[in-house]
Amino acid sequence: MVDASGEANELIAYHAEVSRAMTAERTALESQLIPVSAYILISAVEAWYRWPDMLATIATARPPEEIGADGRRPGMRVNAVHLWSLANIYLLGRKLLMSFDMADDTTDRTWSILDFWRRAAGAYRGDGHLQAWDAGFVLRPYKADTVADLVEGAGGVDDERRTLVKRLNATLVSYLFLLYFDTRVGTGDSGPYPLDDGRLLLVRDFYQLGESDFPWSAVARDMPHQNLTAALVLDGVNVRVNDWGTSLTDPEDYLDHLVAFGLYTTDGGGLRPVALDELDDLTAAVRGAQARHYRQVAAMTRRQKIDAGAYVYFSFLRPFAVAAGVADELDWAVPRDTVGPIYDALEPFTPEAAPPDDLDQPYYLPIGAP
Repeated sequence: MVDASGEANELIAYHAEVSRAMTAERTALESQLIPVSAYILISAVEAWYRWPDMLATIATARPPEEIGADGRRPGMRVNAVHLWSLANIYLLGRKLLMSFDMADDTTDRTWSILDFWRRAAGAYRGDGHLQAWDAGFVLRPYKADTVADLVEGAGGVDDERRTLVKRLNATLVSYLFLLYFDTRVGTGDSGPYPLDDGRLLLVRDFYQLGESDFPWSAVARDMPHQNLTAALVLDGVNVRVNDWGTSLTDPEDYLDHLVAFGLYTTDGGGLRPVALDELDDLTAAVRGAQARHYRQVAAMTRRQKIDAGAYVYFSFLRPFAVAAGVADELDWAVPRDTVGPIYDALEPFTPEAAPPDDLDQPYYLPIGAP
């Protein structure tokens, strides 16, 4: 018989250690355009109230192991950062509500989240680890045949082509960062994948470039591709990848060491090469959509920005629902359960108002803590 309370507390302690370390390394600077801290907190509280029931619907439709295994294909948003967020956005909401004595901290609701995370994360990685943190910052969900296909289609890079790749990469990363309301989850790295000749493959997925479930994404309805996957073959670079799908490289100017590059779209299934002569038109389309999106964000009120950002974080659950075939059965409206005094209390929050982390207390308290 499963000791749900004991196993839940083990996983809470595990996430507490990892997340404290990861968040301590992240910059706390607030965007001048978007109130990121406020919307993260609102989304986390919404997640605490609503994700357990939503996840029950998802798990009933399809086992978490099958959903996690779905992420082992390029273009799938069941990935490391969404898995990390599944556990930690919920736990952040729990942490916040517990600080105000507002959390009905029963074992069942927290265990349902963490058990789903554990099973899906194990299947996603397929290497006996649950996170890149456990594996020395290695994240290799893609199988050998996928890696071979990515490398086979990667052509050699000269100085001119390297400049083109740098420009495309910077444009896509910047665009998706704003499209996801100052959140990096639109871009996901995996690797390093060691190659037989001593070089390394870094895979970079770009998700949902065009019109999607984001209400503001109509600005990108003319985007030629919805999802892109880049194969970056590097020589003389040490690469680590964390659980946010972010690469940490030595040296930092890793694209100066790019020796081969391939670009693919997964639209329609599988990997279809994108010709390099399309890149100028693609870059122009991305820049146009970004300019239109910037203007619409700048015209939003603070609360409109918070609600949009909160939707981005709250819908980190959506890829799991899509994989289970039940996304249209669930209510994705945000805010919903935080409307009223909770929202009013969190809306003005800024990083400067946050109390310092109490290192004498666990980052996430165990179930049953006073």
